Amino acid sequence: MSAKPGEVMNNAIMRRAALATWDVLGWTLATALVIGVRHDFSINEVEWQSVIRYWLLACVLMLGLGYATKFYRGRFLVGSFDEALGLAVHVGLVGMAGIGMSLFVNESVPRSIPVLAPPVALLLCAAGRWFYRAIRDKSDDLVAPADVHNALVYGAGEAGRQVLQLLRNERELKLRVVGFVDDNPGKRHLRILGVPVLGDGSRLEELAVAHEVDTVVLAVPQAAGQFIGQLQERVHEAGLELLLLPRVSELMGGRVQSNDLRRIEIEDVLGRHQVSTNLSDIAGYLSGKRVLITGAGGSIGSELARQVHKFGPATMVMLDRDESGLHAAQLGIFGHGLLDKSDTVLVDIRDLEALRKVFAEHRPEIVFHAAALKHLPMLERFPDEGWKTNVLGTLNLLRLSAEFDVEQFVNISTDKAADASSILGLTKRLAEQLTAWQAEQTGRPYISVRFGNVLGSRGSMLHTFNAQIAAGGPITITHPDVSRYFMTIPEACELVVQAGAIGHSGEVMVLEMGEPVRILDVAKRMIQLSGARGVDIVFTGLRQGEKLHEKLFGDEEHSRATRHPMIRAVEVAALDPVELDGPTDAMPSAWDHRTPGGR
Repeated sequence: MSAKPGEVMNNAIMRRAALATWDVLGWTLATALVIGVRHDFSINEVEWQSVIRYWLLACVLMLGLGYATKFYRGRFLVGSFDEALGLAVHVGLVGMAGIGMSLFVNESVPRSIPVLAPPVALLLCAAGRWFYRAIRDKSDDLVAPADVHNALVYGAGEAGRQVLQLLRNERELKLRVVGFVDDNPGKRHLRILGVPVLGDGSRLEELAVAHEVDTVVLAVPQAAGQFIGQLQERVHEAGLELLLLPRVSELMGGRVQSNDLRRIEIEDVLGRHQVSTNLSDIAGYLSGKRVLITGAGGSIGSELARQVHKFGPATMVMLDRDESGLHAAQLGIFGHGLLDKSDTVLVDIRDLEALRKVFAEHRPEIVFHAAALKHLPMLERFPDEGWKTNVLGTLNLLRLSAEFDVEQFVNISTDKAADASSILGLTKRLAEQLTAWQAEQTGRPYISVRFGNVLGSRGSMLHTFNAQIAAGGPITITHPDVSRYFMTIPEACELVVQAGAIGHSGEVMVLEMGEPVRILDVAKRMIQLSGARGVDIVFTGLRQGEKLHEKLFGDEEHSRATRHPMIRAVEVAALDPVELDGPTDAMPSAWDHRTPGGR
């Protein structure tokens, strides 16, 4: 049973009274120690009276100051670093008051007492608190409820220490840390808040058995996806549960909270690339600028808007033809979905005149173009729609960007544009070429950014697989050997924003996506993570225009390094829009040849 409110209040008052009593005792012992060590208790009667006055003054000041500042009213957690600083400030102030009194009012007190007693009192008061904290933590670990499970924390760094404190303070998590695991040999004999580092990661299964562990908490926020995947396999085979922390950038204020600990997801295995960006580069071209983002209601566009917003643009206009997508984007970034301000625009990029009004009103200086039709099978069935949005829509934006003196233009492309074999790939390749042509005309950094599949986008493979698993199967895959590149949406958008800072006129910036992953392996891992049983996998065959293996660079393309280790650049042939005039009516049948020359 939980304690009644009155009992809780009484217990709190008792603890605070005990704390104040301990501080009085600390000053008493400190004063006595100084007299004994320094004077061997051999002082005259006048000096004894002065000492008593000093002691009374110190105790009254300590209690009065502590009450006034709520030091004795639950302001700090007992034994915490914050309380230690508060204690030092309070003892210091009392000590200075004691020295002042000895100089002007209490002149008979031996000079050594007001000088030496405060630091000794500080040590005694702090020692009592730390001893209480150590006993409490130890007793909490020893006397735990029956439903509390033993846990190992993988990672004995700052995040691991925060996890330990969190699990001690948040009892509803029902986990007790019995030890740490860390691969750093220098931490072999380390103890963190009394909990030892038991060994390195190679001994994880052995240590779990020895200490009756049910759960492993990965407290390495910067861990790569490959490492997480390998650890998850080991933990699963050992019959344990794996919890982990989000990336450092996702921790609120860099602090670990109870809702940060979660079960592993497929995005953690396929994502977690070591993305680093130069914030000064990005801030230099975004801060204080007028930014327009097309396709802002989509997965990529809304994440781009969220990241751009952090750099303080003068204005940020989110444009899309999907009103629900704009509502969700505004809600996620600004905390409301009123849709009544000029920062959301409902326009189709196919409509040149409607777009021109947007450019005339908002005068964007930077454009991120993320609007596109992206579903490969649909565009194979309706190639006209891909042409109108991905090609002519992009051309509308490029023409208006030149007309209204847009300084930078970033076109979001796809790896399917490399040696394109589908309508999607062909339309995005043409968009890259049109962007390169417009860059030649303006001499400005109009660039394209090409990357592979993003995890968790609307209508993505992961959403499809999750729905199929929830329905009991089967999971449908086109081919047992089909593979794709993967990156999380935040990672991809972070690199897109960085590419905008370093790209040169007309270039296609290609993001480093790591190694391609077999879709079959992804499906098996998702079934394993879900805990579902009896979910079959069915192969349906490659669809029209679909590749068995995607690639980031075409056979005729030669990439070069850039200033960023995860971004490379290639040149594409510029395409004059005049060459697009006319053949659009015949485009669907002509494009069945799957070559740009067949337009």
